[in-house]
This record gives sequence, structure tokens and C-alpha cells, in this order.
Amino acid sequence: MSHAPRALETAPAAASTTALLWCGVAAGPLFVATVVLQELTRDGFDPVRHALSQLSLGDHGWIQTANFVVSGLLVLVSAVGLRRLLHPGPAGTWGPLLIGLYGFGLIWGGVFPTDPAAGFPPGTPDVVSEPSWHGMLHNLAPVFTGLTLIVACLVFARRFVRLGQRGWAAYCLVTAPAYLVLGFAAFPLADLRWLLLGGALIWLWASAVTFRLITESRAAGQR
Repeated sequence: MSHAPRALETAPAAASTTALLWCGVAAGPLFVATVVLQELTRDGFDPVRHALSQLSLGDHGWIQTANFVVSGLLVLVSAVGLRRLLHPGPAGTWGPLLIGLYGFGLIWGGVFPTDPAAGFPPGTPDVVSEPSWHGMLHNLAPVFTGLTLIVACLVFARRFVRLGQRGWAAYCLVTAPAYLVLGFAAFPLADLRWLLLGGALIWLWASAVTFRLITESRAAGQR
């Protein structure tokens, strides 16, 4: 019995599910591109010293806040499409749930802004003595999203192994430790660009897997 994504029963159902999935494909590139463009253009922002969350602060902070929320909503919408497409097959329960939690974590990061630090926005002291309540809540978001995506990598790796898609299984299994290695390397190297690189790797992974599932579903519909 095949466990590849099934072809949906009607053309309207297929079209609506595909549209939901395309939201997830777009979310990763949108989030990463918006962050990188801001890091290159925001006055006083140093990607070596400043975390991407600090882009939510200052006169143009609304751009990154919107980036968090819009990208998170796109991921949440795609989780609905994943549930429609995959359930009750392999990864059909935990895959959509974990991707949905990742989307929730992005929204959480936008709703609760981080604190000014390390001289950004300009005029901020290098050391902020006491974190705010919203800053502490914000700090939960990257940990939460990172953990959910690591587990999602393992869930989808298992699915691809069952389908005999070893290349995609390897991609999932390599992405999780690479994300951790790059993220942790940022601190001894005192360079937060490594943290962004690790994040971009796993955010784009989620988009790539969603795109793969769209192509699998189309192939199933043509058989």
C-alpha cells in the first residue's frame, strides 16, 4: 500500500489544499528575505552583534513585527493543508501539528517584542539591566520554534524513509543537527550571523518539504 500523498477527490478540494500548501512554501523565503534586507538597510543595526528579533524595535520595527506575524499565519494555514493531504498516513498527525506550532511560535515572537540591547536601537545602552515581561516572553519563541522544527525534521525523515525517498530523508536528518551546530557556534564566535544562518537553514527546510509534498500530490493525481 502506497503512503505517498493521495490525490484529493475533487478538483476544488485539490486546488484549495494546494493553495494552503503554497502559503507554507512562501513563508520561509519571505521571512528570511525580509530579515536579510532589513539587516542590510537599518541604520545602526549590526548583524554580528544584534539578533534579528531586534529589528522589531525602533522607527521601522513594525516591518519585522509584521514579518513575524504574516509568516506565522502563512505557516499555520499550510498546516491545515498538510493535515488534509497527509492524514491518516505517515506524518499525517504529528507533521501538521508540529508545523502549526512553528507558525504559532513565529506569531508569538511578533506579538511579544524583545528588549533593546547592545546599542540597538541607536542610543540604547550596551547592557540592559532588567528584562521586561514581554522580552522574557519573546525569548521563549526561538526556543519553542527551534524545538518544534527539530522534531518535525525527525517526523518527516521517518516518513521519507518509509517511502524509500532516501535523499529527502537525509536532508531532514542533516538539517536538524546543522541548525543546532550553527546556532551554538554563534556564541563562542561572537557572531550572530551564524545564528541567522542556522535559522534560515531550518525555516527554508520547512518550505522545501512542503513544496515536495505538493509535487508528490500532483504526481499521484496524474496516475
